[in-house]
Amino acid sequence: MRLAFKLLVVVALALSLGACSMFGHKKDTIDTMPVDRLYAKAHGDLTHADYAAAVKAYQRLIARFPSGPYNEQAQLELAYAQYKDNQPDDAYSTVNRFIKTYPTHPHVDYAYYLRGLIDFDRTAGFIERYISREGAQTRRDQGYNLQAFDDFSELTRRFPDSAYAADARQRMIYLRNTLAQFEINVAWFYMRNQAYIASADRAQYVIEHYQQSPQTADALALLTRSYLALKQDDLAAQTRKVLALNYPDHPYLTDPNWPHGASLLRKLVPFSGHH
Repeated sequence: MRLAFKLLVVVALALSLGACSMFGHKKDTIDTMPVDRLYAKAHGDLTHADYAAAVKAYQRLIARFPSGPYNEQAQLELAYAQYKDNQPDDAYSTVNRFIKTYPTHPHVDYAYYLRGLIDFDRTAGFIERYISREGAQTRRDQGYNLQAFDDFSELTRRFPDSAYAADARQRMIYLRNTLAQFEINVAWFYMRNQAYIASADRAQYVIEHYQQSPQTADALALLTRSYLALKQDDLAAQTRKVLALNYPDHPYLTDPNWPHGASLLRKLVPFSGHH
């Protein structure tokens, strides 16, 4: 997001030229300031991380001046301010409206990127865990991860040369692995509860939909175990052979009781990119 913010500042400076010299009129409020000074105030609040004040000023500018370049820029920066002020629903609504209203805006690629970030940060780093020895599992809604993946995918498809595309691609990889790990955790939950058909189905889903994820190896191992439990020895042997061919160092190949306890629930490293 630091990169995104720096690019937006260039536009902000162009819009606010000459506004700084007018700050002497302290008695003016956001209800009386001319548009250039109101924008300068809102952007100043945003720059100084006073996000609540920035949100209020941007909203007032948009209401008082419903058209023009200040309004367009204010809408985009309002979405960012709401995002930073922990208002994800409002931020998503604002940026989505911006995309629909200004599909050819010079910075619409940033809008797509921000839309992905909003949902990405709702669930990033939260992998499903077992919360009791009986195996009860808490589930975080994967819908946000799926939506973030779709938004980043749309950004990279529409604007492959965007300054935000490389970061979006890295986040897509992380999201793919997160979604795959969710399925693996559910498969292991079913395995522990001897629901072997359900376990096999989940493992097969990972193999079919997340082939490039590191979780594919665990899916093959769980599928092998599920087949053995279901007395499908031929299918188990075939699946184990595929596992050995593609992942010769997987622990299941030397320990048929793998995994032990909650050892399967590996912690994904939270995304470390700047935003």
